[in-house]
Amino acid sequence: MRIRYGYTIEIVCQQELPLVTLLDVHPSRRHDMLVPDRLQATALRDPQMRVASQEYIDQFGNICRRITAPAGGIALRAQGIVHDSGKPDPVDPSAGEVPPSRLPDDALVYLMGSRYCETDKLSAQAWSLFGHIPGGWQRVQAIVDFVHNHLTFGYDFARSTRTAAEAFEERVGVCRDFAHLAVALCRCMNIPARYCNGYLGDIGVPRDPAPMDFNAWFEVYLGGRWFTFDARHNMPRIGRVVIARGRDATDVAMVSSFGPHTLQRFEVVTEEVEETQPDQVIPVPVPHRPSHATAPF
Repeated sequence: MRIRYGYTIEIVCQQELPLVTLLDVHPSRRHDMLVPDRLQATALRDPQMRVASQEYIDQFGNICRRITAPAGGIALRAQGIVHDSGKPDPVDPSAGEVPPSRLPDDALVYLMGSRYCETDKLSAQAWSLFGHIPGGWQRVQAIVDFVHNHLTFGYDFARSTRTAAEAFEERVGVCRDFAHLAVALCRCMNIPARYCNGYLGDIGVPRDPAPMDFNAWFEVYLGGRWFTFDARHNMPRIGRVVIARGRDATDVAMVSSFGPHTLQRFEVVTEEVEETQPDQVIPVPVPHRPSHATAPF
C-alpha cells in the first residue's frame, strides 16, 4: 500500500520568529519512504524566498528543525509517499507486563508523571478501576475501553491546557486528551506508556465527515516490545505514519514558537494512492477544517 501525506501551515508574524518544528516523519519510518517529505519553507511576503532550516534529533529520537520565520510570516509545506504494509495495528492478547525492575532503561521515563499526565492525581482511581484486572494486554485494553467510553469526542472541546486529570473530570476531549488519559492510567498501573502523533487517514474505515489526518495515539511496553493503542478510535487501524513520540504533547508539539504570531492556515492530507500511480507527489487541495492539532501553536 502507498500513502500520500502532507501539510501546509502558514504562520503570520510582524517580526522575525524563531520556530522549532516536529513535522518530519519519524526516523523509524524513513526506510519506507518512496518520496521523502522534504520541507519547503518560504516567506509569506515573497513566496520565492526560501527559508533555511537546521535539522537535529531530540532526546526522544524525533526529527526536529530550527527555523527563523522572516517578518511577515512563513509557509511550511511538505508532501511525501510512504509504503505501508496495509495491515492493522498488531494485536497480541498474550503480551504480558514487564515488572519495573526488569524494564530497559529507556522505558523507565514512560512510567513517570509528566506535564499532561499527572499520575499522582489519578493513581487511586486507576487502581480502583483496573487493579482487579489481570495484568498485561487485558488490563491495557480495559483502560482503553474505559477512556473511549468515558470521554466524549468533539473538536469544539479542544483546549491546549487540558490535562489527563482534567479530562477525567470533564469527560470531554479531542485525540490528545484520549491519549493523555490512557497514558496516565497505564503509568499509574506501572505499565510504560508513551504519547505519539502522526498521520492517520480514513483508510480501511468509513470516511469521517469531519476528518483530521493529524492524530494522537499511544504505545505501551508489553512482552518486551512497544504496541500501539488508540483510545479515541478503540480499534486496530491501517496506515499510521508516526511523526513523533514523547512523554506527552509537550514533547511532540508540531510547532513551538518563541514570539507573537497568528496561525493563518493549517491543512493536512493523508490518502491511499493506487500502486500503479508513479512515485511522485501530486498537489492535492485540502479544505480547511477545525483541528485539535493547532493546540501546540
